[in-house]
Amino acid sequence: MERLDDVTLERKRQYVLRIYELLLETYGPPSRRSQADPVGELVGVILSQHTSDVNTDRAFANLLATFGSMEAVRDASQEAIAAAIKSAGLSNVKAPRIKAVLQTIQARYGSLDLSRLASLPLEEAKSELRSLPGVGPKTAACALLFGLGMPAFPVDTHIHRVTLRLGLLPAGMSAEQAHDYLEPLVPPALVFNFHVLLIWHGRTICQAQRPKCPRCPLLLECVYGRRALGIT
Repeated sequence: MERLDDVTLERKRQYVLRIYELLLETYGPPSRRSQADPVGELVGVILSQHTSDVNTDRAFANLLATFGSMEAVRDASQEAIAAAIKSAGLSNVKAPRIKAVLQTIQARYGSLDLSRLASLPLEEAKSELRSLPGVGPKTAACALLFGLGMPAFPVDTHIHRVTLRLGLLPAGMSAEQAHDYLEPLVPPALVFNFHVLLIWHGRTICQAQRPKCPRCPLLLECVYGRRALGIT
């Protein structure tokens, strides 16, 4: 992964703040949802892979309705878990991942409780979660940000696309690499808002197909948009 010198790092941090202010002015401040259980966040992100938010929410709700608790999910058969999460797709792949994660957490910490991670330095907490089976950078960051209120910066497909187009990421950098690259650029107090605002922007303006560059509030700051519209 590219390492930034101090001058480049500070320049990019200032760029992040300009982007943040423009997004905040456009969309307003996001509402913070009540803090979720980090174990539930891990399971929810596994369910969300390669499917829509609607399907993810349906599968997660059915998982809890079927088993009642994550402890019961931990002890259930892979086949029973797969049947409960069928609406999320790839259930025969996701079910063993969910069971393995829950069993590993139980074995490592003695219960399905990740609250102790909140007392660790962020890098150490991320490392512990990423060592769980099937848990990558996005899954770990979501559990830390939404489950424990720690300033980890999840990068989904929308954020990856928008930050590439803005020039915040080096060309060709993968979404997995982007987590550790972007995180130092965003002030910890702004991580939640910036994460949500970038997703909103990716869904409404900076879409994968036919982005709405002429009406984009970030146009004058955007490498991709200026090039697309011939603005120098």
